[in-house]
Amino acid sequence: MVVCGDDGLAHRLAAELRGVYREQVTLVVPPSGRRVRQPVVGRARAASAALRDMVNAAVNRTGNSDATGGTGGTGGTGRELEATEPTEDVLADAGVERATALALVYDDDETNIRAALTARRLNPRLRLVLRLYNRRLGQHIEELLDQSAALASGGGPGSGSGSTTVLSDADTAAPALAATALVGTSKVVETDGLLLRAVERNPPRPGEVADPGLCTLALLSATSNDPAGADGSEDSGENGPQLLPDAAAVEAATGRGTVALEQVSYSGPPLPAGRAGVPAFGELFSRRLRWSLAGLAACVVALAVALMVVTGDHPLHATYVTLLDLFSINEPAHNADIGRQILQLLSGFVGLLLLPVLLAAVLEALGTFRSASTLRKPPRGLGGHVVLLGLGKIGTRVLTRLREMDIPVVCVEADPEARGMATARRLRVPVVLGDVTQEGVLEAAKIHRAHSLLALTSVDTTNLEAVLYARSVRSRLRVVLRLYDDDFATAVYRTLRAAHPRALTRSRSVTHLAAPSFAGAMMGRQILGAIPVERRVLLFAAVEVAGHPQLEGKTVGEAFRAGAWRVLALEVSDGERAEGGAPEGARESRLVWELPDTYVLRGSDRVVLAATRRGLAELLGRRARQQSPG
Repeated sequence: MVVCGDDGLAHRLAAELRGVYREQVTLVVPPSGRRVRQPVVGRARAASAALRDMVNAAVNRTGNSDATGGTGGTGGTGRELEATEPTEDVLADAGVERATALALVYDDDETNIRAALTARRLNPRLRLVLRLYNRRLGQHIEELLDQSAALASGGGPGSGSGSTTVLSDADTAAPALAATALVGTSKVVETDGLLLRAVERNPPRPGEVADPGLCTLALLSATSNDPAGADGSEDSGENGPQLLPDAAAVEAATGRGTVALEQVSYSGPPLPAGRAGVPAFGELFSRRLRWSLAGLAACVVALAVALMVVTGDHPLHATYVTLLDLFSINEPAHNADIGRQILQLLSGFVGLLLLPVLLAAVLEALGTFRSASTLRKPPRGLGGHVVLLGLGKIGTRVLTRLREMDIPVVCVEADPEARGMATARRLRVPVVLGDVTQEGVLEAAKIHRAHSLLALTSVDTTNLEAVLYARSVRSRLRVVLRLYDDDFATAVYRTLRAAHPRALTRSRSVTHLAAPSFAGAMMGRQILGAIPVERRVLLFAAVEVAGHPQLEGKTVGEAFRAGAWRVLALEVSDGERAEGGAPEGARESRLVWELPDTYVLRGSDRVVLAATRRGLAELLGRRARQQSPG
């Protein structure tokens, strides 16, 4: 395995491959003086080395000599190269021509694309994993590289040519960050139209029967006041979360919340990020102006009815004469009776009132059309909203996710040219321009009436300072921090939770959330997404049954391993009926859910399963498939 990158995701990914999948990894990083965020990356490297040493020591205690190196990629060791850019010479020195998979996780899309084209030419059978922020460009690049690999290998896509997977750390982490900011919000994984929703449920009350949904994915921590984890670590002991429990464990668990798979469906194609529509009539004019116009219209109708009663005119003629009087273009009623004269004076007075109202309507309409392309300010009386700090890559994705759920958001951004400014204008989200560390900025975002705070800037200290200040304004504010390093995120989580035991606190590392999906793609499986369960990660993957003795030839019940993996669905072609008693799949979804435990998995089947990282590493790792009888 070869990993090339310039930030903490590369080191975290390398640690994941070495420590969890026991793969031999070559890590290509920039020279020490040119690395981004050197102190944090240094901590990530230290964590990677510590994890590798821990795994090697554990394997050495069991007498397994494969942990110290060897061939076949099962040693969990590797080397590190320093290079400014992933040129052809650098990739060749890293062994791309002999590698099984290459991950390009530079922060720049152009660098990753250039290196991917070079690597595909050096090794057409190489499995490529690219980190790209531009999703539309990523789809085209994926098709191009797969077609190039197929032509270079002299066959079609199924002829053993290399595959290409394009992922985004922003897309992987955004659902988790958005979900943790809201109480009771379901955690969603969406890939290629497939929608998986996992709902966090509170413990059932005495006498109530908990609804397991399609299945129970996890049991939450046994802490009473905050079900977010006993200590914020992945190995929390008995008090920590229990992933993929069996039926006996679910029945025995009392007073613990659950994460259940509640709904599974296919969603339609995503709407294109097109131009903003014309504002509706209700947004063109303010409520006060609409009431003024309605009042004037009622006055005109009343005057027309009064004129019809006094003069006996036809209703249409009476309305016409009233409008003439209203606009002061009718002849004075000198020779008319007293009633007609009074009505003409009242019409002229209403006409005087009409002029400023019409002028206000024109000014408001022009201002509304102009504000459609400018930034909005937080409206007066706003409350119960989410304050989002930072409109970079991660913040933009989270903003889009929150607006899809119709959650009111107020953004705070210091850079007027930030990446997410265009998205905020298109979605018409209020934005406060200013440094969040300066006094008055959070107050302008109505932090004292907010529901939660999402600190997603690229600077850890800025996020921490903003959270501490927000807590001083509102002690029970729900906060979510994006922190670069997972060790730092764990330490901050523990401290804030101890200092504010009645407030809900979450700290999330983007590299920690994204690394499992990148590592899974390098191992040659289709990762649908990841759902965080406290500080652990539950993966969803589409897997071919053939070649996996733990699945092939076994029933769904026999293939289930508590705490490791669980088969959730069977993929079938349109109109095909699964054998062995499985229900008929819908033509639209092409997935059969709620498989009976008696259904026997065949080698030609393709299943969707949920698994822990270590469970999926054991199930699909090359070590398990290449282990010799000796």
